[in-house]
This record gives sequence, structure tokens and C-alpha cells, in this order.
Amino acid sequence: MHQPQDLFTPFEQDISNYSLPEKFTFPFYYQPHPLTVLASEQLQKHLSTQKNWHHDFGIDSLDQGTGKMFGVLLVQNAQGELGFLSAFSGKIADSNLLPGFVPPVFDMLAEQSFFRTELAEITAVSNELTSQQSNPKLLQLRETLKANQAQYQQEESAQRQQMIEGRALRKAQREQAEATLGEEALKERLSELSKQSVAEKNVLKYLKLEWDEKIAIISDELTQLESSLNALKDQRKQMSNTLQNKLFEQYRFLNADGQEQSLRAIFKPTATPTPPAGAGECAAPKLLHYAYKHGFKPLALAEFWWGCSPKSEIRQHGKFYPSCNSKCQPILGHMLQGMLVDDNPLEENWAEDKELEILFEDEAMVVVNKPSGLLSVPGKTIKDSAYTRLQERYPDVEGPFVIHRLDMATSGLLVFALTKRANKSLQKQFISRGVQKRYVALLDGAIEGKNGEINLPMRGDPVDRPRQLVCYEHGKPAETYWEAISTIEGKTKLYLYPKTGRTHQLRVHCAHLEGLNTPMVGDTLYGEKTNRLHLHAERLELDHPYSGERMLFQANADF
Repeated sequence: MHQPQDLFTPFEQDISNYSLPEKFTFPFYYQPHPLTVLASEQLQKHLSTQKNWHHDFGIDSLDQGTGKMFGVLLVQNAQGELGFLSAFSGKIADSNLLPGFVPPVFDMLAEQSFFRTELAEITAVSNELTSQQSNPKLLQLRETLKANQAQYQQEESAQRQQMIEGRALRKAQREQAEATLGEEALKERLSELSKQSVAEKNVLKYLKLEWDEKIAIISDELTQLESSLNALKDQRKQMSNTLQNKLFEQYRFLNADGQEQSLRAIFKPTATPTPPAGAGECAAPKLLHYAYKHGFKPLALAEFWWGCSPKSEIRQHGKFYPSCNSKCQPILGHMLQGMLVDDNPLEENWAEDKELEILFEDEAMVVVNKPSGLLSVPGKTIKDSAYTRLQERYPDVEGPFVIHRLDMATSGLLVFALTKRANKSLQKQFISRGVQKRYVALLDGAIEGKNGEINLPMRGDPVDRPRQLVCYEHGKPAETYWEAISTIEGKTKLYLYPKTGRTHQLRVHCAHLEGLNTPMVGDTLYGEKTNRLHLHAERLELDHPYSGERMLFQANADF
């Protein structure tokens, strides 16, 4: 069993010239502190050279293997020495315990853990369920029932068709009898025809009774077998829920005030009171809990991706990333209580002192050049936006009406309608793709080729908003045409022409492995933070909503 000091890693180089962070890292939007960068480089060196375990990160091919998120926590020990702790998210090399890394908050795979025993019981029920599901008798009964139902429908349909034909024939015979027979003979003939009708109906009736009896016998036998299956499914579900809830209570997290809360208690007041799968297994919560538990003072945090990117997400090898929102935000919200933490930059109005430039205005519409950092429309915490500023500028118009939006970090051209009539016209143009848009972006790397088209369907990441995923199963079509302008000092400037308008489309298409595999400079979601996101909506071409005149607007980027 390791001692706490065993996992405290001293720096290999002199750090006496580095200043300590004044506040702890805000984990969901940060620039890594220089000491956490050094710690990460030292850990990455260890990952590249260690021989104690093997995991295929897919570093050589960057499209095979399984990449992982790692974290480093800059800490001070009881003796006042500086060093760092290391952790990984989930499991690596089929283990959640590896030398040099902090252990999980709760080791469900430990020999003495209830998890192994109860999981074995659930597995036994699953095996029995699988066995019963493959029972030849069950399969035979389902096939027989299906065949009998099909045959009954066929015979019933044939009988009904015969009845229709018989009804038509009797109608013709009745009309002929009425025209040619006397009263007594007619009465006798009509009685015969009526008996024929009743006889045909009886054939259908007894056909139904005969098949109902056959099908009922098979159905009853099948129901008994399927009831047993459903009972096993319910048993497995109940056992799984019980085990899951038990795990939720075992995952208990400390904070800087020494308070402890379980996963269940942490997630209970949130919009998703049931913790998502894998909650508590990420690097950041493991690092902080270990530090609190063993008397280390946390000073700064950084997390980086190591290995090939997942197929749907965007993770660049060796790059730093913020903690995830759905799993980590509630947990870290508890764990950081009692600690002085950097302010949340996303709650700051980055564009408070920036001007909203008016490029065109008349009675129908206004075209603006939105600065980076200004919201297009009001947010949850920040109300200042291009929309609210235009409301103040035009207090007496029907609008302004929002036609389209740009991400807060994206600068460039936006058009707003000032009247309902103009709004209807502009909306129609955007929906029918009659509006032509051109963006300019600076990518954090050299791009091969001069132009191309990217088709990667997209959807929101259900467990890490506002990030977007590439998803061929559930994603909506997303198309982007790109054209390289220049490559200077290893960075590529290019034009982007979106044919669709998905959230973060251009950012994802540039950064994703199957796109250009190069994030934009300053893309905090899919790349690395800098002074700003280098994406600008440079050109906008549309028809004037009243005159129909084709109009071209352009605002050059400042990068």
C-alpha cells in the first residue's frame, strides 16, 4: 500500500524563479499556470518512457487505440515543499490503480468491495436471461405464433373476399327473382338467399373461433416463458439500480472546509439528480479529494489529453482542456468550497468597453460588426449584447428582430430586422440559403491543400454542453467549404463558407480529426485559450428586404 508522500512528485528542475498562483484554477475555463505546464510535461515524459504497464494510446497513428485525459495538481506538502499529484480519468491498462497516480475516490474493483460480489450476482441473472432468451422452445413458439397469425389473416381475408363476391351474386339473383317470379316463389327464393348469407357469415365466425383457439394455446405457452424473461429483466434492473445507488453513496468527496458529500447528495439539487455514468472518475475530483484527505494544499490544476482523439469528440494529443460540465461541474462546485478560486471568466462581460460598429442602417434593417466577446443576444448572467444595444438605439421600431447569431467569441457581421416585414423577408432568405456568408479564421497549424469540402454531421454533446459532437447516427447534416489564404509561422489563415448553420460548425469542422484536424487559434472548447477566438464573419451578401437589391457587406478581421 502506497504512502501519501509516495504520490507527491517533486519537480525535476529548479522552480525557484516561478511565482505561485494567487488563486486556485477555475477548472472550466483557464490558462494553465506555468508550474502546471512543467508538471504536465514531466508527467508526459513519464508516460512516454515508463515500462510498468502498457496501454495503447494510439499516439503513433493517432487513429487507433484509446486516448485518455490526465490531470496534474500543483500542491504544497506539510513541509512547505512544492510538487504535484497525477491522475487519469476512468481506467487505464484495464486498471484504476497504477503506480504514481492517485487512487479512485472509491475503488469498486477492490477485492473486498461489495461491487464485485453484487456485480457477479447481476451477471448471473444476465446469463440466465440470455440462456432463456435463446431457448429453442421460445423461438419455436414465436415462429409458430407468427405463422399461425399470418395464415389466419390469409384465410380470413379469403373468406371475406368470398363473402363480397357472394353478396354481389345474391344481389343480382335477388333482382332477377323480383323481376321474374311470383309472390310465393319469390318469397322462397329470397329465403334461400338469406340462408346462404347466414351460412357464409357462420363460416367466418367458426373460422375465427378455430384460429382463436389455436393461437390462444400457443400464446398462453409463450406468455409463460416470456413472463419468466420479464421477471428476470425486472430483477436485473432492480439489482442494477440498487448497486448503482449504493455506489453513489460510496463516492464521497471532501472540500476545502473538510465537508464530505456523496455523489447522490451532490447531484440531488441539479437538473439531473441521477449522476451520469462515470461521475467521480475524472482526474480533477480524484486529485482534489486525495489532496484534501492527505493534507496537501491544492494550488493549481491542469488537465491534458494523451493519445488519439475519440471518433466523435475533439481531443488533440498533448493539449490542455477544461473539466467537463455534466459530470464534474456539480462535484467540483462542492469540492472548491472554502478555497479562493479564480473568477469565472464566462460570467464577465468581455465586451463592456468595446464598440458595436454600425455598417449600414435604414428603415428596414441594420448591419453591425460585432466585436469578439460580445453576445449576440442576452445570456443567463450577462445581459449586454448586440441585440440589447440595438434596442436602446432604436426604441421606437417594431424590432429589432434577431435573424441569425454569432458565438460570443466570434466577431463579425450580423444583420437585424427593424420591422416585421423586413424580418419575414430576411428569415426567408436565411432559411432558403439565399444569404451568402464568408468567414475568415486562423488555424493553429499548417494545412495541406488549397481548398476542400467538409461534411461532418453534428449534434450537441449530451453530457458536456456546450460542446458539440460529430455523430453519423443522430447528427444533423453540416457542410463547410474552405479555401486556404496563407500559412505564416506555422499558422494557416483561410476562408470558410458554411452551407449549413449548426452550432460551432466551423470550429468543429476545423478541429475534428476527420475535418482539418487543426483547431482555430484561441478556441477554448476545441483547442487552446489565447487572447481571443480567431474566427470572424467577414462577408455577408443578401437581398434588401424591401427593394430586393443585392447588397454586399464586408468587415475585415483584425488578425
